[in-house]
Amino acid sequence: MASSSMLELAVNFGHRSLKRLTELNLNHQESAEELLWKRSEFTGLVPSGSVSAGGSCRLLPTIDGWCAVNLPREDDLELLPAWLGVEAQEEVPWESISDQLRTRPTDIVVRSGQELGLAISALPSGEEDEQLQFRGTANAARPWIVRRVGEQTGAKNVEDLRVVDLSSLWAGPLCARFLTVAGAHVTKIESISRPDGARCGNAEFFSWLHGGQSLKSVPFATADGVGHLKEIIANADVVIEGSRPRALDRLGIIPAEVVSNRPGMVWVSITAYGRCGPWCNWVGFGDDAAVAGGLVEQNVSGPSFVSDAIADPLTGMVAAALVAGAVAAGGGVTIDLALREVARSAARGAVVVW
Repeated sequence: MASSSMLELAVNFGHRSLKRLTELNLNHQESAEELLWKRSEFTGLVPSGSVSAGGSCRLLPTIDGWCAVNLPREDDLELLPAWLGVEAQEEVPWESISDQLRTRPTDIVVRSGQELGLAISALPSGEEDEQLQFRGTANAARPWIVRRVGEQTGAKNVEDLRVVDLSSLWAGPLCARFLTVAGAHVTKIESISRPDGARCGNAEFFSWLHGGQSLKSVPFATADGVGHLKEIIANADVVIEGSRPRALDRLGIIPAEVVSNRPGMVWVSITAYGRCGPWCNWVGFGDDAAVAGGLVEQNVSGPSFVSDAIADPLTGMVAAALVAGAVAAGGGVTIDLALREVARSAARGAVVVW
């Protein structure tokens, strides 16, 4: 674990989130640095320069900059011909992808990939980052958007909270784990046809994230399943989810409406690029979202990854602090939290204003 300026910024940023949890009387077990390397502790995998810890994401040069190409899903390979004209193979043809990217502008590479549903992001320069502020939150000290859409109630004890976790992978589940450790009743819900992708990863890490929780599978593809899901959500005090807006729209679930119908509820959406703006339906994961936020180490040979999917644990820590604060204030809010925005704030050394 070599220290770096960006890693130090990330650790400090995470530390402030954990300090906020302590101020709200939520006990936690690990330090910020431990959490940033937690998955590596189980897998033994760490990033190597321009290659992510898991190997699915790489930092590659374009004709005018750098981009992150993340291809963690089997279906991603089938989209390579449409994206770059690269022939699909059993394994990712990184050399062919790299050759193609060197001849193309970053903006076209990213936009064409995202239109196909690929997790491609651009590493912004300082000037570009300033120009792109309007697409996210303008204030790096508050990389989230809170909307009051329902009635407040009195503060609730964490031990009395009923939490529904619809999220997957790492950021949302880490938020749910903080609440579980603090005594909340957490139910993790997965789609029968599309379970949490983290199940395909390290089993011990998955168990660490979800230990002490109730696990439930629901058939999202059936009317009865959606009805059951809505019933579960309607009785929750906190909902954590990581779906792009159109996914919830297809299920007929509107977060603001749900919160407005249950006084004191807190709904936190954790996505790659936020629930509003022109990037709201873009795909992203911890490694590529960190690159989009500029959270990379700069070396003579080019940018390199700071830690394993670093935007995920950072965002999970922030989300837990926000949920705890919202519950203490009486709830009635939706929280829009984006991996890219959190990574950007950490990279800028922002001091969070809760």
